[in-house]
Amino acid sequence: MRSYADGPGGGAHTPDGRGGGPPAPNGRGVSRRMLIAGGGLVLGAVAVGWRAGGIATDALDHATGAPARPRTAARAGSTTSRAGTVNRDDRPRVITARSAEARGGHHHNTAIPAHAPGQPVYYIDDGPKVIALTIDDGPSPVYTPQILRLLAKYRVTAAFSMIGENARYYPGVARDVADAGHMIVNHTWDHANLTSLSRSQVRAEIAKASDAIEAAAGARPTMFRAPYGAWSAAALDYCASMGLTPLDWSVDPRDWSRPGVSAIVRNILHTTRTGSIILEHDGGGNRSQTVAALKIVIPRLLDEGYRFEVP
Repeated sequence: MRSYADGPGGGAHTPDGRGGGPPAPNGRGVSRRMLIAGGGLVLGAVAVGWRAGGIATDALDHATGAPARPRTAARAGSTTSRAGTVNRDDRPRVITARSAEARGGHHHNTAIPAHAPGQPVYYIDDGPKVIALTIDDGPSPVYTPQILRLLAKYRVTAAFSMIGENARYYPGVARDVADAGHMIVNHTWDHANLTSLSRSQVRAEIAKASDAIEAAAGARPTMFRAPYGAWSAAALDYCASMGLTPLDWSVDPRDWSRPGVSAIVRNILHTTRTGSIILEHDGGGNRSQTVAALKIVIPRLLDEGYRFEVP
């Protein structure tokens, strides 16, 4: 089971089962609701862009800026399980900056950042208190079904950013996501940091994942999320050429780092506002804290008048 702990539109991977099925949400075209936060992004090893969730330096050495040594979940180092997938519990993050408007928690009346064509989508724009929930690094045979049951209970639709390798291992779970009416997003074949790859390697990472997801769920994704939120010119160019909308996020509760249920809940409730795209994970390790936090957060946000839509 492929496992990465991703803080950005990234996450972990968990393969499962075989099967296929048409995901209605995946056939969507680029939505008019998707907007991009103003801010730059970079090409190369370090990407700098605006986020609403705070400065993301989770897996970087804070003194040198170099990637921190990966931590593992159940075993030390990268290991291969019976399913043939690698378990890693941490991934390098890119350095990002947050805009002034994003500081200070709730900003229900703050205007959503203006659209920047061709850049990653950080917010949606579909009216007051409309937000999006995204779930990364699955599908997982353990946590994805739990999250699907929770979403069904509250009639919430989400976007699942899937690792191609995991979709190949667990096509039955991928199909369940699609059959439940959720959107499926391409999250690369094996959660690679695209900024360190050549153009041909970037194309292969994305194309191979689309093929695997289509085989498992029945339709090709129309959106793409870069692992670690690390966008490169090659990735954005390929997305443009293939009609894939680049998707990022604006609320990152760092659930991948397992900071505790209360910390995840507090982060989401404090930073979510109209237009927010919330990042959570169903793959990449033990996601029991994520499931527990969503059981609190989803009804609380609904009670506050928020409405969930897919990007």
